[in-house]
Amino acid sequence: MRFSNRLEAGRQLAKALEAYREQDVVVLALPRGGVPVAAEVANHLGAPLDLLLVRKIGVPWQPELAMGAVIDGSQPMVVRNEETIRFAAISEGEFNDICQKELAEIERRRRLYLAARPTVEIAGRIAIIIDDGIATGATVRAAVSGLRRRKPAKIVVAVPVAPLSEIAALQKEADEVVCLLQPPILGAIGYFYIDFEQLTDDDVIRLLGRTEPHTLHSSV
Repeated sequence: MRFSNRLEAGRQLAKALEAYREQDVVVLALPRGGVPVAAEVANHLGAPLDLLLVRKIGVPWQPELAMGAVIDGSQPMVVRNEETIRFAAISEGEFNDICQKELAEIERRRRLYLAARPTVEIAGRIAIIIDDGIATGATVRAAVSGLRRRKPAKIVVAVPVAPLSEIAALQKEADEVVCLLQPPILGAIGYFYIDFEQLTDDDVIRLLGRTEPHTLHSSV
């Protein structure tokens, strides 16, 4: 099975989350790819749409291989993958340099995407974290860890596709995991989409513009 695009994936995911319709939910997208998926879910559930600004910290010569992640907030939170750091022989200085670059990108996105939009309260609400798919899971696990600090009543991770191994890992950290396609081996997320064109900053801003500003917030 393949999704035609992220919007169709979002519509299918929304049906799987039907039980949360009209509950006290906030939908949290991981930009950029998670935003169109999350927009469809938020619309279907009648829930506010928010962003979680999280960046993977990749190995210098293989950026897709995550050695950690950093989550935005008043005190940014860094999640480290010590096994990968040791395997890749990354020094503390190299790790910190890349971490700072990703923090700078988070700050750029916050200013660009969210400007002066007011805060949405997370405490006591059901938080549904959405991306367009999970490969290694480092970014989503970091998002869950950071979100716990804001004391939601429940954390749900919902994605169109993820490998079985990552679903099992996430089930230990999130309160619930919803995933439509769970292949034993993922390969690449884009394989499961007919149209998997990369989104631009303008695409994210346009999608957020469909949601009332008072429903948006900037960070973990």
